[in-house]
Amino acid sequence: MPFVTRGQSQLYYEVHGDGPPLVLAHGVGGNHASWYNQIASLSDRFRVIVFDARGFGNSLDAEGLGRSGFVDDLAAILDALAVERAVLVGQSMGGGTCLSFTCRHPQRVRALMLADTLMGFALPDDLRALMAERERQTADLSQAERVVGPSFRRTQPALTRLYLELATLNRVTVRTLTGVQPLHSPQELAATGVPILFLVGEEDALFPPAIVRAVQERTPGSRFVEVRASGHSAYFEQPAVFDQILTDWLAGIAE
Repeated sequence: MPFVTRGQSQLYYEVHGDGPPLVLAHGVGGNHASWYNQIASLSDRFRVIVFDARGFGNSLDAEGLGRSGFVDDLAAILDALAVERAVLVGQSMGGGTCLSFTCRHPQRVRALMLADTLMGFALPDDLRALMAERERQTADLSQAERVVGPSFRRTQPALTRLYLELATLNRVTVRTLTGVQPLHSPQELAATGVPILFLVGEEDALFPPAIVRAVQERTPGSRFVEVRASGHSAYFEQPAVFDQILTDWLAGIAE
């Protein structure tokens, strides 16, 4: 299996297909395997790169860095693959990694999709208060209620179970994740000049569309898309819609 070594830790990654590099960064309830739909549908057009964040899936976190090591880990994987510039797609926790990487290394990012996430944003006071209230409201939800929407749970019970089972392959959960997530303002992200797309499911319990839209509106030049009948994991719940939105958006971006 392919690994990149950083210190005493090994970081697992996979590469599928050929074409412009496309990096998919998973959330805290996922790992590289969670992107199986995207690997199948996008690898005929892109060099699809998936990986396990340290402590997730096949990756180790011997130093206990957690989120503090995520950005440098992503850089190390891209360096190992000789990828100078890539499209980044970050879901939930992965969005925080991709956001921070973009702010730190904008020259290496062709475009950034932030999927069902506001991780990594330093929110203004009004939006921070709204998110704090949302966190209180969702504190007692089951994991299934957190990660997928009610439409998906009702119509796809087997795939809901698969999503939950994939998370059991991780050593880390949302409650045990260590490290510090760097924070960046919407204006700082916009100043990178990287094309940015905010995507969110209309049923996302953790990052409601109204709040995501408010952050998008404070990120000049960015775009916003809402996915119907989808919760916090639009890429998993509505993969065909998700992939079409991504490819259509990228087709309209000049190199």
